[in-house]
Amino acid sequence: MVKKTFKVTGMDCTSCAMLIESDLEDVGVKASCNYAREILEVEYDEQKVSEDKLKEVVKSSGYDLT
Repeated sequence: MVKKTFKVTGMDCTSCAMLIESDLEDVGVKASCNYAREILEVEYDEQKVSEDKLKEVVKSSGYDLT
């Protein structure tokens, strides 16, 4: 399992963070998102989920991951 922290832009509230967490959990990623700090902490298996997939899921939720 890999743990990484990313910056997320475009979040306005707790609901935004919860949406990102939920969407990532749907693809097997343990996620904790803090909208006030614009931080996303994830834990995932690199054999099953790529970093590009993380970015794709967050982007499809309406936010940007850097």
